Amino acid sequence: MQVGLIILCLAYVLSQFFRAFLAVLAGVLNQDIGASPDDLAFASGLWFLTFAAMQLPVGLALDKIGPRRTAAVLLLAGGSGGAVLFALATTPIHVSLSMVLIGIGCSPVLMASYYIFARNYPPARFATLAALMLGVGSSGNLVASYPTALAVELIGWRSTLMGLAVLSGLVALGIWLTVKDPEPVETEEKGSLLDLLKLPALWAILPLMFVAYAPSGAIRGLWAGPYLSDVFGLSTGQIGQATLVMGAAMIAGTFVYGPLDRILGTRKWVIFGGNLLSAVALAVLCLWIDQGVWTSVVLLAVIGFTGATFPVIMAHGRAFVPAHLVGRGVTLLNLFGIGGVGVMQIASGHLHEGATAATPGTPYVIIFGFFAVTLAAGLVIYLFSRDSVD
Repeated sequence: MQVGLIILCLAYVLSQFFRAFLAVLAGVLNQDIGASPDDLAFASGLWFLTFAAMQLPVGLALDKIGPRRTAAVLLLAGGSGGAVLFALATTPIHVSLSMVLIGIGCSPVLMASYYIFARNYPPARFATLAALMLGVGSSGNLVASYPTALAVELIGWRSTLMGLAVLSGLVALGIWLTVKDPEPVETEEKGSLLDLLKLPALWAILPLMFVAYAPSGAIRGLWAGPYLSDVFGLSTGQIGQATLVMGAAMIAGTFVYGPLDRILGTRKWVIFGGNLLSAVALAVLCLWIDQGVWTSVVLLAVIGFTGATFPVIMAHGRAFVPAHLVGRGVTLLNLFGIGGVGVMQIASGHLHEGATAATPGTPYVIIFGFFAVTLAAGLVIYLFSRDSVD
């Protein structure tokens, strides 16, 4: 099982990479196939929406056939196939279609790990294990920054994507060979997605889940690149270095948040405090949108660090889900988390397209302000949630 979890972690590295690499490729894709930032925002949003939509069938598959076949088959068909299509892209629509396929391929990876944690380990350790998987897997965020920019400069973006297609196929094979499915739950109880939605304890958690990951996910996944290029004139390599800083901050935040619920004896206030700080950092970035490149990079890192509450929110919601619905429970929470990024990424693309640019920073004030306001609204609803500590 440990070897299988390591391979699943490698798969999650790929998942993190694919949600973040467009920020670095924005310049070369615009030059080679005419893909504008709005086109890439749409493609990035499709990745997140596809990933989110897949959570419902993935949750059912985890409960019915287990994580091994679910993760291996989808990663091989979607992840590897989508990377091949991306490498052959000649128009922006090809990029969008490839991101849909890659979203399908990445959709079961993290939830397969969380399903194993929820079934095979004590509930009190779920947040720590979830954060560990998320933190280690998020190294894909780092690979999607400067190393990818360097690879693109050395061998070109098409060869880079072909290499990723081969790697995705090998990792899928590794999952098939090493992951062992947990023993099935012996119970007479039946349940469905509707039973989960009837749980009042989830009603105040799901709205925050919808908006909490969106600022760091959308900015790191795309908007950091166009923002730093348009406002400060950074090159592809320099953007890679800046996004490397934000990616590292997101990983550090994940590791810090992991054990905090057990240390402080609360999940609710750890989550609330972290996301409140993230909303404040977004507001400050709006006010200081063009103060200086390092000021902006530091604020992006703060947003990434403080907003890394995903595994703790997952643990908060997981605490109210019955054992025989764990697969569908964690994927429902993930649907809201990833779906929120997709919806808000596409919305941010329309905001960027419709913005009247009095200065180069104006469109980004609107986008980052949008993220700040929606996050604040989610926090207001979350105040009515019930705390949980196992």
